[in-house]
Amino acid sequence: MNKVFAVGIGPGSAESLTQQARAALEEADLLCGYTTYLDLVRDLFPDKPRYATPMTKERDRCLYALEQAAQGRTVAMVCSGDAGVYGMASLLLELAPGFPGVLVEVVPGVTAALSGAAVLGAPLGHDFCAVSLSDRLTPWAQIETRLALAAEAGFLLCLYNPASRWRSDALRRACDILLTKLPPETVCGWVRNIGRPGQESRILPLSALRQEALDMFTTVFIGNATTRCIAGRMVTPRGYRGPEGAARP
Repeated sequence: MNKVFAVGIGPGSAESLTQQARAALEEADLLCGYTTYLDLVRDLFPDKPRYATPMTKERDRCLYALEQAAQGRTVAMVCSGDAGVYGMASLLLELAPGFPGVLVEVVPGVTAALSGAAVLGAPLGHDFCAVSLSDRLTPWAQIETRLALAAEAGFLLCLYNPASRWRSDALRRACDILLTKLPPETVCGWVRNIGRPGQESRILPLSALRQEALDMFTTVFIGNATTRCIAGRMVTPRGYRGPEGAARP
């Protein structure tokens, strides 16, 4: 059909797959993606042809998908979370002009900022931003600037890719920057393997977060001045107030 779906599959469980994403995967006659993400949908579509590449081969993966679509196939590029949030949607759209007649359709999914927030409680109840700690495509100096300015402005922060085998100190370095703008008792949290077997989570102060040994399958949440832990849940109030000044129910 000369089409590539950029499909966000959410955290990875069948329950978190949207109907639109499931329909796109069913329509496709070829699934492309990072090996780990294809494994997440293997049980749902065991007989679909697959094309997998490791990390750092994203461009090759997208070119192959577009080439196959140009030959008349319907391809699904499988992305975790949302395809447009640190996913392959942008790269596919960048490359698509080189393949006239191929349509790229972006299918949204539940990104880790949202699915992870639900595990912790309601940490993103007010203005927030997302920052990836991976310096593979973004210079670390730029990441430092974004962290400092976001904290200074009072944004809640959602940190993607907090660590890997090659960046074991990224989270500690990020926390050191944040600690120059935020008090050490700032409420934070993290969730690992969101919606997958082995899911873990923890709520802790910023001063303790810098000591945590996390990985690329973990999403980190940094609170702001209003964030607190309420009955074991991480909550950032939206600020609803009644006429007498009390929070509205």
